[in-house]
Amino acid sequence: MLEALRLDGKTAVVTGAGRGLGRSMALALAQAGATVVCAARTLQEIEDTVAAIAANGGSALAVQTDVTKSGQVDALVGRCLDKFGRLDIMLANAGAGTSHAPFWEYPDDEFDRAIALNLNSAFYCGRAAARAMIDCKRGGVIINVSSMTALRGNSIFAYPTAKGGVIAMTKSQAVMLGPHGIRVNVIIPGLIPQKPPRDPRESSQREDAARRMPVRRLGECWEMGPLAVYLASDASSYVTGESFIIDGGVLAGSLGPVDYCPTHDPFAGPPST
Repeated sequence: MLEALRLDGKTAVVTGAGRGLGRSMALALAQAGATVVCAARTLQEIEDTVAAIAANGGSALAVQTDVTKSGQVDALVGRCLDKFGRLDIMLANAGAGTSHAPFWEYPDDEFDRAIALNLNSAFYCGRAAARAMIDCKRGGVIINVSSMTALRGNSIFAYPTAKGGVIAMTKSQAVMLGPHGIRVNVIIPGLIPQKPPRDPRESSQREDAARRMPVRRLGECWEMGPLAVYLASDASSYVTGESFIIDGGVLAGSLGPVDYCPTHDPFAGPPST
């Protein structure tokens, strides 16, 4: 059974791999045997991830990429193919939060930025990966990353709007790409801090959030890794078009009253490019 979770001989691209959830998932895929191409805008961060993978005996490559630019995403996939000759797994994790302005005052440029960072980027990654996978005729796996905020009303507005689009897009991708042997699923993280609290107020907010959760704690970045490995591996060979919520039971038990909504996201923050 455990052999089905191995990724030996597979090559994966992970966007937003320099920190937080993306870094943890990149490390997990490498630990399972995959060669990992780590992409993000900040070169030093993905080089650090590559160094961590190499220190554990894995193989990885850093490719600086702005995933809001379709040409750069195409170049990222091209670099992967040139270097390793194949692309088996695309993990479209990169994204970022945007303005917290009220809906009735939300500026056009901030809405466009949210869509570009969180929805367009996943589209560009999936499209480029699908082309490569279809051309290679080996099939493959696309894993998108959304957010719990997409499944519940939230005053940060543009970010969950874009992430809701990622969930819908995943289902259509799965239908269109299934005949080509390509599976597509989406991970929906809950409250998973990606860095230490900035101040006592934020620490208190995290403690308050943890008390409201069925598991009575916030998630940890490493917990994303095993789920990513499962979805990337043959262990999930009959799974496509599905949404995998990893939130400690928040959506099952409800975080709080309808009007409970922080003015910013102090607990986790969206994955960063």
